[in-house]
Amino acid sequence: MITVLNPATEEAIAELPSPGVEETDAAVAAAKAAFPAWRAVAPGDRGRLLRRLATLVEEHGEELARIESRNVGKPISGARAEVGMVAEVFHFYAGAVDKHHGETIPVAGGVDLTFREPLGVVGLIVPWNFPLNIASWKLGPALACGNTVALKPAELTPLSALRLGELALEAGIPEGVVNIVAGKGSVVGQRLVEHPDVAKIGFTGSTEVGRRVMERAAATIKRVTLELGGKSANVVFADADLEKAAAAAPYAVFDNAGQDCCARSRIFVERSAYDRFLELLVEATRGINVGDPQDEATEMGPLISAAHRETVASFVDGNVAFRGDVPDGPGFWFPCTLVEATNDDRIAREEVFGPVAAVIPFEDEEEALQLANDTPYGLSGSIWTRDGARALRMARGIDSGVLSVNSNSSVRVSTPFGGFKQSGFGRELGLHGLEGYSEVKNVFISTE
Repeated sequence: MITVLNPATEEAIAELPSPGVEETDAAVAAAKAAFPAWRAVAPGDRGRLLRRLATLVEEHGEELARIESRNVGKPISGARAEVGMVAEVFHFYAGAVDKHHGETIPVAGGVDLTFREPLGVVGLIVPWNFPLNIASWKLGPALACGNTVALKPAELTPLSALRLGELALEAGIPEGVVNIVAGKGSVVGQRLVEHPDVAKIGFTGSTEVGRRVMERAAATIKRVTLELGGKSANVVFADADLEKAAAAAPYAVFDNAGQDCCARSRIFVERSAYDRFLELLVEATRGINVGDPQDEATEMGPLISAAHRETVASFVDGNVAFRGDVPDGPGFWFPCTLVEATNDDRIAREEVFGPVAAVIPFEDEEEALQLANDTPYGLSGSIWTRDGARALRMARGIDSGVLSVNSNSSVRVSTPFGGFKQSGFGRELGLHGLEGYSEVKNVFISTE
């Protein structure tokens, strides 16, 4: 059995059976059986079904947000925003079904055509930090392209994905097209990666596990999309709007209690503005409301588990510039923490995945670029400056898949999301997200 906890109270909120290899194989078999009929559904009809699912997500928005808030420990306001994005994702891919198409290529002696063909059964492995949101990022394009799905939510946070599976059936998506297998990664996830009938794995999780996914997928030459860890830079130049940058910086790290691969957890500040910025940053961080996720005023909840809290705590040493307060009593709480550091410190080298930020000075633009790129990761990041030419130079120079200038926003439904280096490969969201769930077929027709 799987016991599902509320991280804010440490109380059990659900008991679920723990599926094994047999149940995983059954889900893959169901998806394989459903594939021929699903790929044959007319694009317009497939789009209408996805739009109906989007509408049901909207209609059940409060229910889904409450499930997500209780299961993950995220503030209810944030959970509502995430559910809103889930609906937006399905609306987007409902409209994209007939916009992902082939081309004609001029050749001698005939006509050459390309087609975008679905892969077949795809295995989707979703993390515990944004369970419903990231499930939709993968489900939307996979279904739009005509694939069938076996989706494995994280063992810690399976509840919203299970409810989404029910809504998919209610929307009229045929049985067998969407299969939810809520089990352990070491059992269900590994079987999906190794199963010969699974054509592709879409994985979001740690870089360490991503390596193992690649290794095991190689045996059957599976297509793989990996969205992995991050250690993103937040680069603040002295000419930036320091008040605005400092007010935004805490939410770029402490949103979802820092359990975010996009977290800008390395804050680089030009030395001439360092003292003033740090003063503003401490003031802004002190104002974050940490508490009961069900409270409308709460801005940060607990970590996901006691074990994860111990891991996060192991990173905090050195010169702590600020440590916030947390509620008394049960719950896997950890305070918002700012540490003055160098880019060589462990806290700046490894992904903490908690509400901890390293604040690091730099001398000039050249050093800022060198420090930002001195990491094995390359997922996200921000650049704060009023100098447009400098902003463009830095944006082109930083090895990262998603960057923002004078903003900390990483994710939009209509734009591609994904990383460089050990943050993974492949893109999710936008029309780019469709490319990972289809193959290009080339057909030549002779006219001689």
